[in-house]
Amino acid sequence: MFKWFKSGAPWVWLTGGAVSISLISVLGLLLLIGWKGLAYFWPAPLYQWQDINGERLIGQVYSETWVSTHTIPNASDILPTSVVESGKVKRLSIKIANRDLYGMDFLSVLKPELYQQQTPADLVVIERTRGGNFFGEITAFSTFDGVVVSNIRQRLDDALIDAQQTRQDIDTIIERRIRGLGHQLESMRLKQRREALNGTLTEEASAKYEQQKAIIQQQLAQHELELDELRKILNSQLLVVSDMKGDRVEIPLSRIVDFWYPNQMSMSEKLTHWGGQVWKFLSDEPRESNSEGGVFPAIFGTVLLVLIMSVLVMPLGVIVALYLHEYAENNWLTRLIRVGVINLAGVPSIVYGVFGLGFFVYTIGGSIDSLFYAERLPAPTFGTPGLLWSALTLAILTLPVVIVTTEEGLNRIPISARHGSLALGATQFETVWRIVLPMASPAIITGLILAVARAAGEVAPLMLVGVVKLASSLPVDAQFPFLHLERKFMHLGFHIYDIGFQTSNIEAARPLVYATSFLLVTVVVGLNLTAIAIRNNLREKYRTLGQD
Repeated sequence: MFKWFKSGAPWVWLTGGAVSISLISVLGLLLLIGWKGLAYFWPAPLYQWQDINGERLIGQVYSETWVSTHTIPNASDILPTSVVESGKVKRLSIKIANRDLYGMDFLSVLKPELYQQQTPADLVVIERTRGGNFFGEITAFSTFDGVVVSNIRQRLDDALIDAQQTRQDIDTIIERRIRGLGHQLESMRLKQRREALNGTLTEEASAKYEQQKAIIQQQLAQHELELDELRKILNSQLLVVSDMKGDRVEIPLSRIVDFWYPNQMSMSEKLTHWGGQVWKFLSDEPRESNSEGGVFPAIFGTVLLVLIMSVLVMPLGVIVALYLHEYAENNWLTRLIRVGVINLAGVPSIVYGVFGLGFFVYTIGGSIDSLFYAERLPAPTFGTPGLLWSALTLAILTLPVVIVTTEEGLNRIPISARHGSLALGATQFETVWRIVLPMASPAIITGLILAVARAAGEVAPLMLVGVVKLASSLPVDAQFPFLHLERKFMHLGFHIYDIGFQTSNIEAARPLVYATSFLLVTVVVGLNLTAIAIRNNLREKYRTLGQD
């Protein structure tokens, strides 16, 4: 036994066991998050019960928990004797939806208080643009041709296809025409103000500007009339439904996104519906204060932020590492710089956010506004949190990681490779550019992988330098210069924080927390896999040189 411990075998087994447990734990956590998030999009069955008062109750079983009967007031009066004697009773959390009618999404009921559980085939789930889902029964559909009471499902399917096309026409008018004209109007206003500040604005030029403004405003008024006509078409069709209390409710077609009969679906139909809901989650914009709808702007903002951050941090980190390792002498100054770089890696991220707000936003951004955007003041352009300052803040935050990993890669390169290049007549710069950097490229990509993994999940500094709850537009559009680095943006990490802690309807939004968390992990893994593939390619290319 003593020889076995002395050989070091137990520590090898302990290390392997610890690594295995860690991997299993991480995998189990990811599976749990993925299951709870992706199960949200599955078309759960709609149940119908009778409560103790004889009233009908319709909803989906959200969760089941066991509670002690001793914590229930008057348990002996409302529960069977056998249940009271057992000491435990099952409590159901039922999603009843119809938030605009009942003021809540969920109802907590003891299971013994429900009777006659059924799954009627005519119960429908209606996804709405606001107010959450609606649970009930469809009774009629009011169209241009009158009230339809037969073959409603087919007519509603066709109407929703037409409504989707109408919505696309509305979005086209808003995005391409109205916003384009608004951009022209704003550019003209800024040009006129710039000339006024410079003292070059003449009465003739001012009259010309006013004439052009009048033409643009007339075009805007025409487009507003077109929008009113399209919206009138959407609002003129109504779906008549009844809720679980039997009350008649009218839902305009403009508020209906989709509908389905979960109790009539086969397994293949449920899978198709689940895939469609997941796609809508990935491609749509958020609704209802981010508690419903999709997360596409957050995905776009996260990926774009990481890409810009990578472009900024990689050259700077590699240059610093090259200077410290290849050019600078090993004296007290370089040792002090290395200690500072290592210490910067341990600074809390919120400190970087405060630094970015004070230095990048207020100092540099304010100076840029004073020099180049004076006509826009006092409204700031770059002197306010935005995408560029967020990327720079994260670049400074991840810079120590890139410097350390790059310098470690440079240490692995044999000194004979440098001497051979210099002996053949190459300069030091040519040696670094053509020999050292290619050989160290796998280590540089490793630094990028670590930087991306940290930056993609950071939220605290972004709250100070650019991220917002809901962005009015994406940082990329058809207006020059196409990539707008001064705009605020959405981020998956902040989106998780917002719907998990800031929404007023936490129970309804909780599944989206899991879904968005799983999506953020997927995005980070995807970015890392891309970088790993590049690193492996470079590693194979320079394998014979014995690096990394």
